[in-house]
Amino acid sequence: MNTAHKWNEQVYQVPLEGTMTLEGNLNIPAQAQGVILFAHGSGSSRHSPRNQFVAHVLYDAGFATLLIDLLTLQEEAKDRSTGYLRFNIDLLSKRVIAVTNWLTQHEATRTFKVAYFGASTGAAAALVAAAEMPQVIGAVVSRGGRPDLAHTSLPLVQAPTLLIVGSLDREVLKLNNIAAAILQCEKRVEVVGGATHLFEEPGALEQVAQLASEWFTRYLSTGGPRE
Repeated sequence: MNTAHKWNEQVYQVPLEGTMTLEGNLNIPAQAQGVILFAHGSGSSRHSPRNQFVAHVLYDAGFATLLIDLLTLQEEAKDRSTGYLRFNIDLLSKRVIAVTNWLTQHEATRTFKVAYFGASTGAAAALVAAAEMPQVIGAVVSRGGRPDLAHTSLPLVQAPTLLIVGSLDREVLKLNNIAAAILQCEKRVEVVGGATHLFEEPGALEQVAQLASEWFTRYLSTGGPRE
């Protein structure tokens, strides 16, 4: 088993259709319990300090992490001016599925159970992908997510899903509660008191990371590797 000895120094090119590729950072601790694929939110990237922080906590807890840009460099440039692609959940979910397939075939991760950590619109893409791959995805965690954008995929999600929302992010909290009522899988809405949408308040992101770590530990470490 290969391990990442230095954080985020290994850059991988994940192939898509044709000649397109996505760039990601894969970090694998010794005796990893599973691999967490991060689906970033609106206008964000794999360099997001918030997701980097959570990923590092999960890595220290024994999980491999893949932080990946779901848009190519050319698409990101276009999106900065139009904002269109970041809300194209169909496109983003297909990218999440493609990256998941890569993880299930990559030598260092192919025996791992896969889970998703989605933020903002990335959470919707993760839930749509989870609904499409019920035998592969072991758990989903959403941070300040927009699960409502997963629409008709919500009742089809089988992976245990944790929705983390700040108490002061009132509109998003309302949307998460509605989505949770539609989800048929094991699910929970966890409200971080005093936190806004980006969890910038002291200690808020630490709570997110701890909740995610506990959720993934519960549902990935007991399940073992995929057959």
